[in-house]
Amino acid sequence: MRWTSLRLRLVVVFALVALTAAVSASGIAYWLNRNTVLDRTQNAVLNDFRKSLEDSTRSLPLRPRCSELQDAARQMAAGPQNYAVLLIGVDREGKDCAATTDKNLLTLRNVPESLRSAVEQVRPVDESNRYSHHLYWQRKELGDAPYLVAGAKVIGGGPTGYMIKSLASERQDLNSLAWSLGIATALALVGSALLAQAAATTVLRPVQRLGHAARQLGEGRLDTRLRVTGTDELADLSRTFNRTAERLQQRVEELSGREAASRRFVADMSHELRTPLTAITAVSEVLEEEADSLDPMIAPAVQLVVSETRRLNDLVENLMEVTRFDAGTARLVLDDVDVADQVTACIDVRAWLDAVDLDADRGIVARLDPRRLDVILANLIGNALKHGGSPVRVSVRTEEGRGTDAGAGAAAGAGEDGGGAAGAGAEGVPADAAGEPGEETADEGRAGGGELVIRVRDHGPGIPEEVLPHVFDRFYKASASRPRSEGSGLGLSIALENAHIHGGEITAANHPEGGAVFTLRLPMDASPLTDGGQDGGRGGATGEGSEGGR
Repeated sequence: MRWTSLRLRLVVVFALVALTAAVSASGIAYWLNRNTVLDRTQNAVLNDFRKSLEDSTRSLPLRPRCSELQDAARQMAAGPQNYAVLLIGVDREGKDCAATTDKNLLTLRNVPESLRSAVEQVRPVDESNRYSHHLYWQRKELGDAPYLVAGAKVIGGGPTGYMIKSLASERQDLNSLAWSLGIATALALVGSALLAQAAATTVLRPVQRLGHAARQLGEGRLDTRLRVTGTDELADLSRTFNRTAERLQQRVEELSGREAASRRFVADMSHELRTPLTAITAVSEVLEEEADSLDPMIAPAVQLVVSETRRLNDLVENLMEVTRFDAGTARLVLDDVDVADQVTACIDVRAWLDAVDLDADRGIVARLDPRRLDVILANLIGNALKHGGSPVRVSVRTEEGRGTDAGAGAAAGAGEDGGGAAGAGAEGVPADAAGEPGEETADEGRAGGGELVIRVRDHGPGIPEEVLPHVFDRFYKASASRPRSEGSGLGLSIALENAHIHGGEITAANHPEGGAVFTLRLPMDASPLTDGGQDGGRGGATGEGSEGGR
């Protein structure tokens, strides 16, 4: 199998899913069983220790002899839980006495300091706490073996008791459980790989037949059809392929007939236009070859013919675009657009970074047609670079409502605020811990009901007042001294049409400090224009940086 094959990817995905599920299930099962086993053992031992301590010390005097403490410790350790006991008290002579049932395992040195401090602590007695002393426990390891250590002080005066219980058997049971879960996980992984292989074979065989038929269809065998068996999705796909191939065959036959008719029409038209076109071409070639030797009064005419020929292709492209606008065949293809990134990409792809200053708030997201927005930006910025003065400044803001001037809008941003606190007590020592769960909120994205405002300002001479009303007219050029410039006069018109299809607008004005300012206003969400079945007027947008209006 190739590393890029679908079969291998299916096997890997199945294996990863099975591995994730098995590991998760095994981990949860192990954790639950571990807690259950330890809690059951721990509760049984602690309950027995509490009862044994109470029963064994009930008959002891307030200041018992060491021998009496030793007898009480042996009596407690003789219970069914099989733990070692340490009793600490003060005898009649005021001397400390420590009685233990296992000097090698349980001495006062082996009891953690934190546990001893907790046992000796006197708690105030109130409605929420009826006892001045509590039973405390802690798990610890002695020589790589796990143990449960607990301690309590007899209320009303009396000895302090400690116990230690080995958890080796519980650890062995948990290790056996872990091995069993690991083996089950490995078996699940192997089974998922085999299942993925079988599923891949079942799915890919029809897909391979479909791919072979598609290749034959691409080679021109329009009578290729698939054998359909079953009623599943793959069978429906095969039927769809057969219908598509049949319609394609019919369409090709129809187009072949039209192509033959078109060839006859082109041949007839070429025959009719051959003579005048040949003459015009010959004259143009002669004029261009003899341009250097012609009268200086005629040379500009030759140059004009050459330049106008070069402009012809651009003009035809823009005219076709305008035709699409007028035909109303364009539609919005909306997407969530990060406006700052879109403007940056538009400037970068056209190598305008050195000539354009961008002032855009991060986090402004609008639902627009990114391709048409790129066309608008390209025409506005390209027009400013061509006819204005550098640097060209592009600012992006959002406003709550539609403005009437070229002033700056109120910016809308996004923010995050979060926090939390948690408390935890040390294991083995009861502790009151209070914590408030953290709260995290996020508010970012498009501003509902507002509008996006993009301003493009240059530092040129500005636009004459008598020209401002006509800058978006088709074929209108502000500079009368450059009637034969490279542009077609359609760039700004195309940008305006793309704004209209979004339900927006573009306005032109002169900045008080000099230079022209083009203000683009678009809704933050153009979905109503598509959801409501509207086309936004006319559509279609191509071209970038085309001259227009100025």
